[in-house]
Amino acid sequence: MKNKTFAIGGVHPAERKMAKDAAIEVFPLPAKVAISMAQHLGAPASPVVAKGDKVKVGQVIGTPTGFVSGFVHSSVSGTVTAVEPRADLAGNKVMHVCIDVEGDEYAEGINLSGRVERDVKGTPEELIEKIKAAGVVGMGGATFPTHIKLAPPKDKKAEYLIINGCECEPYVTADDRLMREHPHEIVMGARVMAKALGVETVIIAVEENKPEAFAALTEATLRYIGFYVYKMKKKYPQGGEKQLIDAVTGRRVPSGGLPIDTGCVVQNVATAYAVYQAVQKDKPLIERVMTVTGDCLKERKNYLVRIGTPLSAILDSVGGLPDGAVKVISGGPMMGKAVANLEATTQKGSSCLLVLTAKQTARTPEQPCIRCGRCTQACPMGLEPWLMNRLGRAGDTDALEENKIYDCIECGCCQSTCPAHIPLLDIVRTSKADVMKIIRSRAKK
Repeated sequence: MKNKTFAIGGVHPAERKMAKDAAIEVFPLPAKVAISMAQHLGAPASPVVAKGDKVKVGQVIGTPTGFVSGFVHSSVSGTVTAVEPRADLAGNKVMHVCIDVEGDEYAEGINLSGRVERDVKGTPEELIEKIKAAGVVGMGGATFPTHIKLAPPKDKKAEYLIINGCECEPYVTADDRLMREHPHEIVMGARVMAKALGVETVIIAVEENKPEAFAALTEATLRYIGFYVYKMKKKYPQGGEKQLIDAVTGRRVPSGGLPIDTGCVVQNVATAYAVYQAVQKDKPLIERVMTVTGDCLKERKNYLVRIGTPLSAILDSVGGLPDGAVKVISGGPMMGKAVANLEATTQKGSSCLLVLTAKQTARTPEQPCIRCGRCTQACPMGLEPWLMNRLGRAGDTDALEENKIYDCIECGCCQSTCPAHIPLLDIVRTSKADVMKIIRSRAKK
């Protein structure tokens, strides 16, 4: 059978999966952690501990403050030294709980055994409540609270659960290693989510450049009816929700719509693993697998890292920043964001630390648009980036909205294909933010 892919646009950047053969290593406990209260999409959590409090691993230290919000747990045991605003990965001041690490004592009730349970016990409502209490969020980058996705509106019916194992960003290998090393746990997490949603068909999508992961998951699903593992064509952004739904089902998410409008719910493989931990082990989301990589590094690693670990400590473990390194990216090179502060700490969405050199980050001077149309051909959302660029520079927000700039997924395909080296993504991203502010303010009236 021909490998599946989405119908519109996309590009084929060099893989650079240099850490794919590096087995997951448990990163040593840091001396201190700083755990952000704003590491999920939506309203930040509210701290429920104070300076001087003793905490254990898995203890709640932040509670949700809105419908789209989530619980935050301590990833270590020790003493709270501060509850204060600190600079996050982007340099923004957000509330953190700072803890001096003293041992590794877990809160009561967390099951640390390695056994994978085969039965999914509990009603859908009970499962969703457990996932919510564990602070599980989408770990493919969006960090949307998982419990909300698993409880769609009553007028929307989920027919497919799609587990995203594409990991199409160059350099990043955290999901690949997780699929290769923990396929049964991922499948169990998918079974939990399928029961919560009431769906009978689960499709696990893995790109063709991950044959070991594909084989491991295929073997892990053999005993389960309604589970399928699809081999996907290597193409970016295959892992985008809308692109993956198109590739797997042939259905298209309508403009301005949501995946559930097509009867589909998409969850990342790391999210499935976290759901397994939450439901089968009563273990909150306190750690995640992340890749540390870059052409200039002597070592590339896939680490299991506690949430709140300083980025500087992680980089020190691979020899520190080498001469010539000028930028550190949180995430991959296409959709990741530059790290503004190396004393910032890991979050639930921290999939990768990518170190780049001056040569890799240097931009070629912008030239006039030659109207070649490559950006339009590459756009996986069927938009016209050249037009968005022109309208954005002119500040024409009405025209930008008419041309559906809100559908842009900020994947960077347009910018990567532009022969004139126009910073299309930068301009479109800023323009989209301006339009979304207008739309939100209009909705409040």
